[in-house]
Amino acid sequence: MLGYIYAILFYAATAILVIGLASKIWIYARTPAPLKIPTTPAPKTRSGVVLRMFREVVFFESLYKSNKWIWLFGWMFHMGMWLVLIRHLRYFTQPVWGWVELAQPFGIYAAFAMLIGLGGLWARRVLVERIKYITNPSDHLMLALLMGIVLSGMMMRFVTRTDIVSVKVYMLGLMRFDVGYMPADPVLMLHLFLVATLMIVFPVSKLLHAPGVFFSPSRNQVDNPREKRHIAPWAAKLES
Repeated sequence: MLGYIYAILFYAATAILVIGLASKIWIYARTPAPLKIPTTPAPKTRSGVVLRMFREVVFFESLYKSNKWIWLFGWMFHMGMWLVLIRHLRYFTQPVWGWVELAQPFGIYAAFAMLIGLGGLWARRVLVERIKYITNPSDHLMLALLMGIVLSGMMMRFVTRTDIVSVKVYMLGLMRFDVGYMPADPVLMLHLFLVATLMIVFPVSKLLHAPGVFFSPSRNQVDNPREKRHIAPWAAKLES
């Protein structure tokens, strides 16, 4: 019975995440940029824009220039998260890919980087007055949700020792729409519930900055206003 409850929860959460994220990306892609507004100094070629976006996504270049402490905590959290996500791919692949196996020892301790990063980002919303002023209750709830996911995951690794073999069999079964046995482990149940909750709220949360950065005109535009006239699609239709 427990396996079916969580199967329904994850199928619903996955559908909400995929549909909600796709609809948001569709809106971002169709939103016109009527002005040429790249943040200078900006690249003057498309390849330069690609390189700039790479530095922004991987190294958080603009945040580094803005505030070194926030950059440190933010970068620790995001890079740790990617390693943890890569490590979790072993629960959804059989056989496990070679590069996923190589990431296993790094993914274990990347959770500590996530924890420290989240702690720093949360502290800034409480201790920095100008950030505290613009912080909403939803910001604290989102940080609490992420912190709960990290802590419950670490508990399964370092405290309670969940039966990960059964968890993998259950997850592989869900991918084939074959609901099997799920261990009745309270920490596992909490961890999966929090993950499903994050999947549900993601399309309507501030976490949408993840795909949104690729559609930011201040980052993805070429700085060539003199060489080429910039016309928004809707303006071009009016002119024609």
